[in-house]
Amino acid sequence: MSDTPASTSPRVVRPSDARCEMTQIVLPGDCNALDTAFGGKVMSWVDICAAVACQRFTRTTVVTAAMDSLSFKAPIRRGNVAVIQATVNRAWNTSMEVGVRVEEECPTTGVRVHTSTAYLTFVALDDQHELTHVPVLEPHTDLERRRWREAQLRRDARLSVRTQVEAGRA
Repeated sequence: MSDTPASTSPRVVRPSDARCEMTQIVLPGDCNALDTAFGGKVMSWVDICAAVACQRFTRTTVVTAAMDSLSFKAPIRRGNVAVIQATVNRAWNTSMEVGVRVEEECPTTGVRVHTSTAYLTFVALDDQHELTHVPVLEPHTDLERRRWREAQLRRDARLSVRTQVEAGRA
């Protein structure tokens, strides 16, 4: 795998151009015995929304490498709308972190409640399904810069844990 050709510079993308927002009406088939969305259904929606944000960022095929965390804060009730928002937070060589926020929206009042947060790592693939370089992510707002910094902290923590686990196996 080679770096970008010398004649071209890497594409620069703003986080605002690497976003996705999806909505899902929570139907009876999406629900558990408590009449709230299955956690696995929410996880599926999160993964799809994150993938679209990453595809918009890379303009390549992307695949999920890891879901670092998915925290459930509140349920999403049957008949309400799940609003899933994903944004690429940071990009490295061939991988990127995307943050996802899930909210429940009441269709009659429009009131939204934050229900879940997730962080996923995706990698970009070329036409031969090999890892390929991703564009440069250029944060512009204070929020985008904060997310960019925090993504590096989460990555450092992931790599540290991996190193510790591997050292413990030796």
